Amino acid sequence: MKSLCPLLATLLLYSGSCAPAPAAERPPNLVIVFADDMGYGDPQVYNDRSRIPTPHIDALAERGMRFTDAHTASSVCTPSRYGLLTGRYPWRSRLPVGIVDSWGGPVIDADRLTLGKMLQQKGYATACIGKWHLGWDWPLRGGGYLSDELEGVNVPAARQEATGLRIDFSRPIRSGPVTRGFDYYFGDDVPNFPPYAFLENDRVLTAPTDRMPAQKGQRVGPMTPNWDLFAVQPTIAARAIEWLEERAAEPEKPFFLYMPLLGPHTPIVPSYPYRGRSDAGQYGDWAHQMDAMLGRVVETLERTGQMENTIVVFSSDNGSPARSGLGTFGQTNTVTELYSHVPNAPWRGLKADAWEAGHRVPLVIRWDGRIRAGVANDVTVCLTDLFATVAELFGVELPDDAGEDSFSLAPLLLANRSERYARRQIVHHSHQGLFAIRKGDWKLILGSGSGGFSQPRGQIVEPGQEGPMQLYLLTEDPSERRNRIEEFPARKQELLDELGSLIRNGRSR
Repeated sequence: MKSLCPLLATLLLYSGSCAPAPAAERPPNLVIVFADDMGYGDPQVYNDRSRIPTPHIDALAERGMRFTDAHTASSVCTPSRYGLLTGRYPWRSRLPVGIVDSWGGPVIDADRLTLGKMLQQKGYATACIGKWHLGWDWPLRGGGYLSDELEGVNVPAARQEATGLRIDFSRPIRSGPVTRGFDYYFGDDVPNFPPYAFLENDRVLTAPTDRMPAQKGQRVGPMTPNWDLFAVQPTIAARAIEWLEERAAEPEKPFFLYMPLLGPHTPIVPSYPYRGRSDAGQYGDWAHQMDAMLGRVVETLERTGQMENTIVVFSSDNGSPARSGLGTFGQTNTVTELYSHVPNAPWRGLKADAWEAGHRVPLVIRWDGRIRAGVANDVTVCLTDLFATVAELFGVELPDDAGEDSFSLAPLLLANRSERYARRQIVHHSHQGLFAIRKGDWKLILGSGSGGFSQPRGQIVEPGQEGPMQLYLLTEDPSERRNRIEEFPARKQELLDELGSLIRNGRSR
């Protein structure tokens, strides 16, 4: 790592060894608001046929840069979050396929550099407030920790309910956010998994002495008495706003807030002020509430005078499964069937798929006075790129064993940068371990594009192990309906060779 002093005029970086800087020259703050299961077509700024009001996402796009070809590192939540926080493809991690299940262990290795650790080393106050879903090491009654018994990350499904009865909630929980780069954590780890309780740092705030019954969308398990699913997101949002207000009292200390929202993922539980505010039923109201959470963050930054020196990023962890929210759940695609709202418009597929709808997401970045406002950028980017972007803008020299699949977006964000954005291709990955690779306008899928939850979760599917493949030219066929695999065998082989090389090399940067 290296500290940059004096200030670089372009990036306005500040080193603690320099004299105190004027407000405009302090190191920038960073806020990432990360929606859960919000599709590309949910925000109106991305889809003029959206039936969901999203005034705050739209306003952020007016004041910042909106990416129209941005992709998550995976089409499901845990690996997508891993990619965002580490700048590394999640199929290289301890969990190469699928998500952290109930009582699952940590996916991010203890010695891996994360966005939080990177900024802690620069003197930042860091917080994660919201949904973690990257695993913990749970303490057991009678001593010891669950990691002593696990092979890999996850507890087998048949043992999960019994495992929940063995957790000792009076003891600290190891290997959570406060060990992975965050000074502070508050949230409900996974809102549809036990324990149904608020966690602060490494403790459960109130013992979960009741039990959530088995019901559609919610796992059975320990629950805090009188747990109210509708109150969880408002409580978390209030704590995030409080934390931002506390930062205003320490203006000399920069901060990083990672705020992973709970929706519009299930349980779909819009609070009373947001009910009936959309034309897309419960799902639309819940997505509208997520937009309002972004609005509250921006309003707080503006009210406390911190907005002008804060980079605000909004995105989603993957595409939408398009559930209606009936009974707080609903089957996939029912929001489209019932309300004529297409959350992933105009792309094919759903969350978990290798098709575009699984991983193409909204991405908006605002930094007043630095990033060009009102620009729609059509360059193909990946959310792993935020890692290298933050490193460059904040003056961090990345070691070789960090951000292996991250390329700085600075040349795209800052008008006075002359170098080129360096990414040559993106590797996509589905829920069941299916690979796809995108290079330019060409996309190769190693198997069926469906990676949904109805499919069995298989092993990682590498080149040479694939079945029938699909090759699409997205400029001519954005809906991925015309398979060109037989027409362009050389293109297929080129992409297969490149994917194999990326897997073997352990990095793309």
